[in-house]
Amino acid sequence: MSLFSTWKELRAKGIMGINQRNADYVLRYNQRHLYPLVDDKIKTKERAVHAGIHVPPMYGIIDSDKQISSLSEIVKDHGDFVIKPAQGAGGDGIIVIADQFEGYYRTTSGRLLSHDDIEFHLSGILSGIYSLGGHRDRALIEYRVTPDPIFSAISYEGVPDIRIIVLKGYPLLAMLRLPTRQSGGKANLHQGAIGVGVDLATGITLDGTWLNKFINRHPDTTNPVRGVQLPFWDGFMSLATRCYELTGLGYLGVDMVLDKDRGPLMLELNARPGLNIQIANDAGLAARCRKVEDEIDRLATKGINKPSPAKRQAFCQREFASQCLPDQLGADSAPASENKGISSI
Repeated sequence: MSLFSTWKELRAKGIMGINQRNADYVLRYNQRHLYPLVDDKIKTKERAVHAGIHVPPMYGIIDSDKQISSLSEIVKDHGDFVIKPAQGAGGDGIIVIADQFEGYYRTTSGRLLSHDDIEFHLSGILSGIYSLGGHRDRALIEYRVTPDPIFSAISYEGVPDIRIIVLKGYPLLAMLRLPTRQSGGKANLHQGAIGVGVDLATGITLDGTWLNKFINRHPDTTNPVRGVQLPFWDGFMSLATRCYELTGLGYLGVDMVLDKDRGPLMLELNARPGLNIQIANDAGLAARCRKVEDEIDRLATKGINKPSPAKRQAFCQREFASQCLPDQLGADSAPASENKGISSI
């Protein structure tokens, strides 16, 4: 089979390529002046807090070399915390501190860092070595997320996260990203994490993809990744849907986590979300985008230009329900957890 015929088949299935994503969706729906709202994690967090969306609490901001020495004061009441570059991408530059011991900071991997080590890292963040475009940056000190126990059977260390791609406030596809030993405990697919499709209607996980291969078990825990009922699913869907109003960006990736104490939290937003989510769901973004755009046009002819977030969510959960759900949650799957709706968001 030729490459040309293969591409024609992918197009027929509604698979979106990177050029189509950039030209037809990112450039078309995302106004350039709005990018700082998502490219800077501090601005995203401040805007979300103002809108009543739960995020990991912020302990402090370091935006100059003179302020680096204030770290001890910022974290004096917090045994564990996270250091992030405000404009970082792909998890680069993030340090997760699990506890403090005899003047040292212990990372989640067990490595001990001195205060000088941390100050050196903060200096690097400020210089922009992790930022988009290499611009001078700020360091964010925030709450350390502890994953909900439901993920213990299907994740290796780190914090699993959930990504939902949204078009004009309509959720299109969802994916659970699970850390592995190979990814170093990070939920980054390019570093070896697993991407698992999630049914929009129910929040039940589908099959996974790992290193460009389809899998149904986690390589480290050996437990099935399929058939897990994600708790708070309606809440996650509602949060992702409302991020359109939060930013004004029409094409958006919403990254969220489930903390064992605080429930669903929004981590960050992405104006250029990747396309691997299509592999994890065995479904094309382009096809779903077309269906949403048709619905927007249909409503516009009736004079409805701003359907409510609840109606947008209901449309997508009805139209994009998976046709390949497990018959039932397998006895050897990770345990299901009660779906408590949106009460904790």
